[in-house]
Amino acid sequence: MTLQALGYAGIGATDLGVWASFADRLLGMQVIEKSSGSIALRMDDRQQRLFVDRSLEPGTCFFGWEVADRVTLEAIAARLDNAGVAVTHEGPNLAAQRMVDDLISFKDPAGNRIEVFCGAQLADRTFTPGRAIAGFRTGRLGLGHAVLTVERLDDVAPFYQNLLGFHLSDYMLHPFKACFFHINSRHHSLALIENGRNGIHHLMIELMSLDDVGQALDLAAAENDRIGVTLGRHTNDYMTSFYMKSPSSFMIEYGWGGRDIDPDQWRAHELTKGPSLWGHERYWLTEQARNEARTLRMEAAACGSRAPVQVSEGYYQVVADRKERR
Repeated sequence: MTLQALGYAGIGATDLGVWASFADRLLGMQVIEKSSGSIALRMDDRQQRLFVDRSLEPGTCFFGWEVADRVTLEAIAARLDNAGVAVTHEGPNLAAQRMVDDLISFKDPAGNRIEVFCGAQLADRTFTPGRAIAGFRTGRLGLGHAVLTVERLDDVAPFYQNLLGFHLSDYMLHPFKACFFHINSRHHSLALIENGRNGIHHLMIELMSLDDVGQALDLAAAENDRIGVTLGRHTNDYMTSFYMKSPSSFMIEYGWGGRDIDPDQWRAHELTKGPSLWGHERYWLTEQARNEARTLRMEAAACGSRAPVQVSEGYYQVVADRKERR
């Protein structure tokens, strides 16, 4: 694999104050003002994982994918160039804004801006969350995952698989068509949903503690029309999560308990039991698709579909068996 992880995301917005409040108070990120026109959002020891910039077109969102070094970066640039993709070798000024050593940029078939970079800068101060959370699960897994909407999967998926080296984790045909792709042991770092429109659907960030998710749910529920998808658990990556409407045109999935996979042994398959074991009422779906999703969840409940809980070391305690012995 050449791409290692989702390294950062860039967001265009005019009201930095609204985004700063959302990231700090609800998401628990550390907000750092880079200038009067942009803010950086920290999640760990990196200088930034997200940044919001007034100079970018409002509603814009793009993603930076990380590679090990400049040799790999140049190899990807050459592969794209040979395939007829226009690649820009960005200069030191943009690299400084992104807080990386070097990067290239290009567009996917749906028109989304993509950046590939190496040499992310580390902060010289300890990460301080905006609210009391146990922290975010990042590291070798990256920022989280990104989900894009596309007009047609067949027009976009081959680009990510054949040119960028994403590997199919699984795919779904009902209640909507989607493909999920991995580049490390996170079940998916990218997903594509076919809905007839090109855009950004959501960005997932993963917490270390389930209580962090539950407390954010309480905070979000106290705000008018903040929750975009109710609390639930996914069938493929086992994530327990809910979705918040961000100040921009996409959602933030706020989750806990995502599974690890072995990329070398993984075999792609079709998801036939729907996207969620329970919950996740998706207000963005059509009424017909929402009814189909509910039917699949009811079937999961009827047959007792279960998935093992995924817990990080140090965040669990095994309880005693309380069954009566006879």
